[in-house]
Amino acid sequence: MRLILSSFAILVSSLAAEPPNLFLGTQAIGGRYQFTAEEPLMESVKLIAELGSGIMKFSISKQASFGKTKANVLNNELGLQTLAEIAAKEQTHRAVLDMPFTHFFIWAYPFTTHGSAGTFKPAERDLEYREMFDLTAHLLRTYSGSGKKFYLGHWEGDWHLRPHFDPKQPFPEHFGDNFIAWLKVRQQAIDDAKRDTPHQNVEVWHYTEVNLVEPYLKGGQCLANDILPQVDVDFVSYSCYDSLQRVIRDDLHATLNHLESKLKPKPSISGKRVFIGEYGFPARRYSPEVQNKKSIETMIAALEWGCPFVLYWELYDNEGTPEKPGGFWLINEQNEKQPIWHTHQRYFTWARKHLAEVQQRTGKLPTEAEFRAAALEYLRQQK
Repeated sequence: MRLILSSFAILVSSLAAEPPNLFLGTQAIGGRYQFTAEEPLMESVKLIAELGSGIMKFSISKQASFGKTKANVLNNELGLQTLAEIAAKEQTHRAVLDMPFTHFFIWAYPFTTHGSAGTFKPAERDLEYREMFDLTAHLLRTYSGSGKKFYLGHWEGDWHLRPHFDPKQPFPEHFGDNFIAWLKVRQQAIDDAKRDTPHQNVEVWHYTEVNLVEPYLKGGQCLANDILPQVDVDFVSYSCYDSLQRVIRDDLHATLNHLESKLKPKPSISGKRVFIGEYGFPARRYSPEVQNKKSIETMIAALEWGCPFVLYWELYDNEGTPEKPGGFWLINEQNEKQPIWHTHQRYFTWARKHLAEVQQRTGKLPTEAEFRAAALEYLRQQK
């Protein structure tokens, strides 16, 4: 595995000072099983490197990081108490951040607040601000010059706003205002840390994640309609299962257009600012072949629209039981790599070969638009 990571680093550094975005990726959050004696997060990150991805997505929080089933590591041996301390001092988390991935997505939930955005209180403002500021400053200082990009966000926000998990019920009283205040504090902390911390060739961005959009395109209470127009977030992640139930391309494009229309402009960020944070087709409903086919269809639709990232949920299944698994996986609990694993691996092999060939032929890498066109041509051939 060390050879895989080393060759990955050499390839990235040889291609460009600005690491290429390969668009596709996956994530390692709360997997139900593992197959080695390593810390769960380390086992997962090595597999994602083996896959060939330049993207790593995981979570840092009291619930996800330490000591429970589905945690990143088994023990908080140093008694670490903040996001920045964990990123800097916890061995596994630090090792993951040091690896030669080009884009990191982190569900970041401060340890000193209670973690529920819908019930965020004014008394928690300074605690939330300080942890997000310190984490951002740590990433900027530590990885200055690396070309890495970090995206700090959260899990599906519409469920933060509806803890009853009933889309037909309204937000509980004050939840909308509390969520807006929470996002504004986090954005300000990241912006202030970027202003105050000397750094070069490294980026930290802030995103919110929506997950109930398609049913509300013509109106109705949801994060996209009620929260997004009132905040100044850098990016929006779309956990897009509600757009995958009928005609994937048409429904996904309509929803992405709706989300883009709700974003406040940010001239400092070029290109589209809405990405696919989750998509997938569970094995409890789809055969491996159909899971793969529909995933390729989603990749194509998202890239056609212009999404900067399309992240598959996920490496290991995090739902159900061994008897009744959810089946959101690249690798099942028999340690069998599914067709969708091999589709991703072939794509990353093709992508790096294509980038190297273009650079050798022209003396430079393709633009993002040129690479997107080539990626779409490749994926359409896989249908």
